[in-house]
Amino acid sequence: MPELRTYIVEDSPVIRENLVAALEEMAPVHVVGTAEDERTARLWLDESGDECDLVIIDIFLRQGSGLGLLQSLAATQRRCKRVVLSNFATPDMRRKCLALGADSVFDKSNEIDALIGYCTRLAEEGRGAS
Repeated sequence: MPELRTYIVEDSPVIRENLVAALEEMAPVHVVGTAEDERTARLWLDESGDECDLVIIDIFLRQGSGLGLLQSLAATQRRCKRVVLSNFATPDMRRKCLALGADSVFDKSNEIDALIGYCTRLAEEGRGAS
């Protein structure tokens, strides 16, 4: 099964490291880069965005926001899937993220298994790199 080339936008170093470890161990995921703020993520995606299949985005970042990043990604022709992973995945926030182009929204506190399942399904559908 091909691995999903994944870019993670998360401001907490501890959460970011744990997320990378969990995804690479439990799902067909290879993390190709990370950012802790909107600007860094935008720069990387502008330069290397075709090198990823999936972007996992937190809503609240050190600078900027995941919502701003979703909005800028919606204006591009990037084919990568966009997933929000947040502690603030309320029904209203989920609707807002989906309206801004997120393909799915997961709650950090209780939907990590669902995120892993989502990644596995994407890879099975052949969305990952060969």
